[in-house]
Amino acid sequence: MLARAVVAPSVDEPAVSAEDPSAITVPLPPANGNLWERIRAGFGMPDLDTPEVRKAADWYAANPEYVARMVERSRRYLYYIVGQVEKRGMPTEIALLPMIESAFNPMAYSKSRASGIWQFMPSTGKIYGMQQTWWFDERRDIVAATDGALDYLEKLYQEFGDWRLALAAYNWGEGSVRRAIAANAKRKLPTDYLSLKMPAETRGYVPKLQAIENIVRDPKAYGLKFADIPDAPYFSVVRTSRKMDVKIAAELADMPLEEFLSLNPQHNRPVIAGADEASILLPYDKAGLFAAKLELSDQPMVTWQAYKLKTGETLQQVATRFGLPLETLRAVNGIGARAVVPVNHTLLVPSQLPSSATAATLQSAVFTTVPEGRTFYHRVRNSETLYGIAARYHVSVQELKTWNPDVKGKLMRGQRLRVISDAAPSGKSRHGGKSRKRATAAALGSGKPAGAKALAAPR
Repeated sequence: MLARAVVAPSVDEPAVSAEDPSAITVPLPPANGNLWERIRAGFGMPDLDTPEVRKAADWYAANPEYVARMVERSRRYLYYIVGQVEKRGMPTEIALLPMIESAFNPMAYSKSRASGIWQFMPSTGKIYGMQQTWWFDERRDIVAATDGALDYLEKLYQEFGDWRLALAAYNWGEGSVRRAIAANAKRKLPTDYLSLKMPAETRGYVPKLQAIENIVRDPKAYGLKFADIPDAPYFSVVRTSRKMDVKIAAELADMPLEEFLSLNPQHNRPVIAGADEASILLPYDKAGLFAAKLELSDQPMVTWQAYKLKTGETLQQVATRFGLPLETLRAVNGIGARAVVPVNHTLLVPSQLPSSATAATLQSAVFTTVPEGRTFYHRVRNSETLYGIAARYHVSVQELKTWNPDVKGKLMRGQRLRVISDAAPSGKSRHGGKSRKRATAAALGSGKPAGAKALAAPR
């Protein structure tokens, strides 16, 4: 019996049964006007007028191509986000926050391991219900991450009673804002946002959002033009328990793979799997057709599977078992030529022996992220500390101790440490400094309008 797919006309509405595929229709909603007008009408935060705001606005005005790309990406997600913001009684400026976090790039990934349009760190994402497994990372899931971000912001606002402080805490961490407030209170100084001492990036964070608000309010004043976004849902959701390749899912929806992934960027592998039920976001006019095709199809839809390396087994043996060249197995799993793969390491392998033609194409298979849990070894140099090495590879000291149980005291030069990380090392090891609880991509190449270092160039 085939797994049944159901279609929800929108994320917030009950799913419609798809037992009769011919009856699945999702009527296009009427456009109620321009979504930008609805956003402008909901602005509710006090305006901020500082040199940092003007500097940020000037940068956006001087980079119209960047703004146009950001706005074009946002049209897929803004209707949903605005609706959720309004339901919570939040000012609609909050719906624009992904513009400074990620430029609405769902694949945004910072050096500090923050991910998705809302740029959640792994630990904070888990606190707010975002699963992060070998198969998928819900920090990149549009619905899950939006709900988590708004939950977090709501909590911060309830604590600080001020949106500027809440936003500073979202960027800097609530503990940091609490300490800054306590430090000012101890000195009998004002404790409002403008009076607190904070890092340059956080100091520029709220001005960036104010600059975006000013531009949205009147793009022409900055020499910019915003394309209209219909005030109607962009996507609906199909829920299914069937496992399938991402590529096959895109084909069933009659969508280019890139467009499909822009709505479903959470998958770490080229397979929609890893949970009892998957929620697939599709453009409003594609959902019914997709569900109907899915119900009628009795063909295998998964060509990949997970495989754990056994004791004494080599990568060459696994490659031979599944009919792949060793180089191809390494390539599709992101394993370097010198990498040592531990027992029980999970590999992605074909679910059936590939033909020679298929095997030839696997090496260039496109994955949505770097595979997690990549194992390698770090050789300790003079004066290096566990803290410095942990900071270099964006992991915790406790994780290093867990992976290296023999490490008890001071590190020795030449000592070999096991590291498991999906992040590239960030330059030389650091021996001091504080790590941020929650990092942002600082607009991912927004030109450093407030002095913050950009972590990645926009695409």
